[in-house]
Amino acid sequence: MKSLKLIGLAFGVSIALSSAAFAQDVTIAVAGPMTGGESAFGRQMKNGAEMAVADINAAGGVNGKKLALNIEDDACDPKQARSVAEKIAGAKIPFVAGHYCSSSSIPASEAYADGNVLQITPASTNPLLTERKLWNVARVCGRDDQQGLIAAQYIAKNFKGKNIAILNDKTTYGKGLADETKKALNKAGITEKMYESYNKGDKDFNAIVSRLKRDNIDLVYVGGYHQESGLILRQMRDQGLKTILMAGDALADKEYASITGPAGEGTLFTFGPDPRNKATAKKIVEAFKAKNIDPEGYTLYTYAAMQVWSQAAKKAGTTDAKKVMAAIKAGKWDTVIGPIEYDAKGDIKQIDYVVYKWDAKGGYTEISGQGT
Repeated sequence: MKSLKLIGLAFGVSIALSSAAFAQDVTIAVAGPMTGGESAFGRQMKNGAEMAVADINAAGGVNGKKLALNIEDDACDPKQARSVAEKIAGAKIPFVAGHYCSSSSIPASEAYADGNVLQITPASTNPLLTERKLWNVARVCGRDDQQGLIAAQYIAKNFKGKNIAILNDKTTYGKGLADETKKALNKAGITEKMYESYNKGDKDFNAIVSRLKRDNIDLVYVGGYHQESGLILRQMRDQGLKTILMAGDALADKEYASITGPAGEGTLFTFGPDPRNKATAKKIVEAFKAKNIDPEGYTLYTYAAMQVWSQAAKKAGTTDAKKVMAAIKAGKWDTVIGPIEYDAKGDIKQIDYVVYKWDAKGGYTEISGQGT
């Protein structure tokens, strides 16, 4: 009987110690479109965040504490993103890697600022995110005024004298990117023959395609996401158009190829230099592949966002969001996508967009400077 009491006492102590250890964990978050039309990118973010947390914990955690990951779904909906941000702030979570859509990151950032949450987005490229002088926002990706410039330079070089059309989906990301590309094209002396909007979620683009056909458009630039871009491409081919489609970084997922099939061959898009090919990512890429995960798109960018925060928290000796952000802006950080430094706004100093082309097999390769 005495031994049973001792066993029970030992078990109780074990549970108490385990609970105490768990209570010492630092919870951080990743927020993005885990459901909805952009869920492919939410999956990338989740994969990157989970691997980063596991690796950081295996290396001893942050300031002697292990990390626990909270995964939140905003479905790329601004209202849902704001609700997610208020939930994260209410839980006193000091850091979030998120969001994916600029239309989510921008409203969420205000709730994070009020709730003392540091936000690093792996993917939101709209300039407005870091132009409002909020203390708590940063990104590990570039901006649309940089991405649009690269697209415009490529178009001006390779489609001089051709008929250009620009489309946008009216979202913060899509319209913002289309407008930046238009601005850079116009500055280069090229005036688009057609500028048209559609609604995100549209399925039927035959009216727009008919206009592209009527105006003999050689290249259509789409400021929007991969699902609608894929449908536009398919419906162009159905009407016999050989018009080249070009878009931004939202095409950096193999789901685009699953929508278009072989017809997607020749599609162009801008994105950063593929981090999977960087020496800094070699070991991490191998670890992902060992789990049958392709760390495409924003997977490694999310991993990098976690690295920046964890390294800065260690340097600051605290997870206090304002102190960590001060450390982030003052330091240089070694990440899976390469070294990162920040300006006062929270934008990275190392910007390098390139142009890619999709092939018939559902893959893409960099073609910057190689023509079409």
